Amino acid sequence: MARVSDARKATPSRARDIAAGAPLRGVRADRSVSGSDEADSLNALIHHRIRLGIVSALAGTDSLSFNELKSLLKLTDGNLSVHARKLEDARYIECHKSFEDRRPHTDYRLSPDGRKALQRYLNHMEALIVSTRNTLER
Repeated sequence: MARVSDARKATPSRARDIAAGAPLRGVRADRSVSGSDEADSLNALIHHRIRLGIVSALAGTDSLSFNELKSLLKLTDGNLSVHARKLEDARYIECHKSFEDRRPHTDYRLSPDGRKALQRYLNHMEALIVSTRNTLER
């Protein structure tokens, strides 16, 4: 099982490595289910609960504002900001900042790379579920 500290150490360069396919340390899938080395490790960047919530929320809409995401996921400003930055560094989400009535306004949208990464992650999780169900039925 992966140590919690591994996911927390995702520096911008580590975030890019993970986005490029570097594994979450210590988490492996059943090779007979996944069938390829690329799919053998969970994406540590997306696997985190908050970041998974962000990309999942953005996958269902064109864009969401900072405040909409914060309210939807019940996060503090700081939590959302830190996790959104990690996803931005990996180029999974795009951030657009502007001003509305002299107040800052930030919108986020899922990038094409982020959509592909989420799809790979979901496929991987589905394979793990099938493998576990098959193991339990034995």
